[in-house]
Amino acid sequence: MWWVLGAVAVAAVLSAYLGWTAHRVERVHVRAASAERALDAHLVRRAAAAAVVAELQDAAVVAELHDAAELYAAARLALDAAPGEREAAENDLTRALQALPLTGADPATRALIATSRRVVLARQVHTDLVRDALTARRRPLVRVLGMARRYPRPSYFDIVEPALLVRPAVPAQAAPMPAAPPAEPAVPVDAA
Repeated sequence: MWWVLGAVAVAAVLSAYLGWTAHRVERVHVRAASAERALDAHLVRRAAAAAVVAELQDAAVVAELHDAAELYAAARLALDAAPGEREAAENDLTRALQALPLTGADPATRALIATSRRVVLARQVHTDLVRDALTARRRPLVRVLGMARRYPRPSYFDIVEPALLVRPAVPAQAAPMPAAPPAEPAVPVDAA
């Protein structure tokens, strides 16, 4: 009688562990796919912001220091790239952006800098979650039981770290402050 209860307890513990492992495999794959979509969205926003900065005709920084047509072409290639060519196109856009010394003075440039920072964060999150999913797939129990068969194998997105060179905006020459009139000497008040 006791051996039946022991066998039932072992079977319950084993099935709970298998269910927990299957749920973990599913969860890390879903999170990795979600991080991939988020990274893709941030990359699209960055490419669109770069195209806007390149199109600005009155952006003196772009006109003086960089060929706006080259930046626009890199942004369009990143937006229109096929899945197999996406990493190379994003790397070209990153290199084109790093060649620009941005001042952050106008709203379009500030938006580009903000989206580039979000790309860095989204890439780090994506890399961590892909690593977790690949680690879960390599577990012996997961491989033997084929728990990861239903999910596509996640892959890293290798791009150059998009760190932008941001220069502070040059403030306009301030008008000199007029000299303050001399202060009148304090007159003691008679306390009588």
